[in-house]
Parts: sequence; structure tokens; C-alpha cells
Amino acid sequence: MQEMNGSSSVSFRGVRKHFTEGTNVVDDLDLNIRAGEFLTLLGPSGSGKTTTLMMLAGFEKPTGGDILVAGQSIVETPPSRRNIGMVFQSYALFPHMTVAENVAFPLKVRGRPQSEVRERTHLILTMVGMEAIADRRPSQLSGGQQQRVAVARALVFEPHIVLMDEPLAALDKQLRERMQMEIRSLHDKVGVTTVYVTHDQTEALTMSDRIAVFDGGRIQQVGEPNEVYEHPANEFVAGFIGDNNMLRGVVSKRSGKDALVDIGGNVQLRVPTEAVVEPGTSVMLAIRPERVSLGAGPEVLQTTIQKMIYAGDRLHVHCVLPGGQAITATSSEADRIETLRTGDNISLALPPEHCRLFPQ
Repeated sequence: MQEMNGSSSVSFRGVRKHFTEGTNVVDDLDLNIRAGEFLTLLGPSGSGKTTTLMMLAGFEKPTGGDILVAGQSIVETPPSRRNIGMVFQSYALFPHMTVAENVAFPLKVRGRPQSEVRERTHLILTMVGMEAIADRRPSQLSGGQQQRVAVARALVFEPHIVLMDEPLAALDKQLRERMQMEIRSLHDKVGVTTVYVTHDQTEALTMSDRIAVFDGGRIQQVGEPNEVYEHPANEFVAGFIGDNNMLRGVVSKRSGKDALVDIGGNVQLRVPTEAVVEPGTSVMLAIRPERVSLGAGPEVLQTTIQKMIYAGDRLHVHCVLPGGQAITATSSEADRIETLRTGDNISLALPPEHCRLFPQ
């Protein structure tokens, strides 16, 4: 793979990491990251995503396998010589230094000329909108401002790769959403390969070129945001990325590419699937709440409203199916809360093309 805009490709080849004998935190990891890509490692706590990032940074050494940057192994290369910028959740700014001094620090330790230090520091502070407060100290900054300084410091020495470990976790919702856009915009301007760790699904979907979904030390799926959201590879991904109705059922008939699924209460749904599911196979049927519509449509179910949640621009209608399973429909017609009541019998339509089947 070729380097692009001063950025580098990354390859994990059969990488393993265990801290106690027999317990792999990362297990047989194969992952290729394109030069200039913004790739997010997404997963719950303990899934191996941060350990993967730390091995790339050089703060943890793999138990087995290899890590390559621009085609060259870096497993034996010390962190200081990997040309990688790092942004931590805690920001890790030096409290006794000004904003400008914090940002200039990586250049100074690399022995860059003073003129280059001044020029690069001013350029990157301008890029992140912090040039006007370059003389302040971290204690005088807001959380968002501290985060901008941390990002500027990671970029100032023109690394080939930037790693970000839950960098927005400490910020409130509105600031976090604004910083998501700022970090993504900065990435697009600079073009540096970025590996971003988060457990926040919305953050991953919003910011990434691709997402690698981790669980149990293994990658469950790698794909573009719309791919992992609309076409989850397995039940874990379906349940972890966004909201999903998960209905247990049994395949009663298979016809061509369609499976007829019995979900109880004399209710059967037709679902197109590539999965190998013969009659009698237990399955999990997944469909996202926003794909379930109130009223007429294909695969209509008669249900009873248990409760409704008004969320401003959306209405969440929680129902129970004849067989006793719960299902939620999310409608943008939030004004319908005026016409619906708990206990009402209503029709729900489940478009087959938006249903996913996972054998159990």
C-alpha cells in the first residue's frame, strides 16, 4: 500500500495479546487500515480495542503476530520512533506550560529549529482555532479547548498516524457532538491516517470512513458505517450498533431465498436471507425500530401498545406481540401521540427487506 499525504497504511497480522496465561485480550487479529483513512475501533469495555491501539502506539507489545506500518514491521520499534501522534481521554497536557508551549513540545524534543517550531505551532493553533489564547495555561481552558490543544499537539510534528483513545468521553453531549465534527473536518484537511477508539456507536457512525466492531478480543465486522448498521454480520453487531428489535423464532419453511419464521402466537413472517437455515432452525430476527411502521404495509402484525415515549422529533411506541415478545416502533410522526393510547390495538408493518436473520 502506498503512503498518501504523509500518512501511512497499517496492517495487523495474526496479532495476539494476553496478560495472563491462556487469556487472550486480543485474539488472532487481522486488520488492514488504508493510508489516510479514519478508522474507528468500536466495542464494549474489555473487547480489546484499546489494547489494539496501545500495541500500535508501542505501549504494549504483542504476544504474537506482527504489526506493519507502510509495509515495515514496527513491533521492535520503540514508541518514540514510530512517528505516531496520540490523543488521550485525559488530554495529558502539561499544566505548567502555556497552550503554545504544550503544542510546541513534540517539535522541541525532536530538535526542530526554533523558526520551524514557531511556524508549525502557529499554523496548527490557527487550524484548531486556538491561536488567540496561545498564552493561557490548561487550567484556564474549557474541556473542549483542552481537547483542541491535545489534538493540535498530536498533529504538529506531522505524524504519519494519529491515535485517539476515547478523546471525547469527558465532554457533555452538545460539546461532544461539535467536537466530533471538528475532529472529522480536521482529519479531512490534514489527511493523516487516524485510528479512533470509542464505545459510542453514534460517534463511530458519525465520524468514520470504516468501523471495526470488536467483541471478546476479536473483530466481528469491518465495514463502512451504513454497512455495519444496515447489514450487521452477526447477532452481536446487530444488537450493539444502534437499537434493534430482537425477536426469537423458528424457521417453519424455506422457499428459495425466503424463510418463513414462526415468532409465536400464530404469527409467521417472511424474511429474505442468505443464511443457511432449514426448517426447525432456531433464529433471531432483527429489525430496527425506525424500520417498523405504524399502519398498513407488508408483513402486518396486530399488536397492543404497552407504553409510548415522546422524544420531540420521534415517538417510540413499545408494543407486545400475540406470542408475548416485545417490539418497538420509532416514528417521526411524533404528533401521533395525540391519537394513540396505552392499551390500544394497532397494526405494525415489518418490511421483509429490513429484517435480518441470525441462526442460533
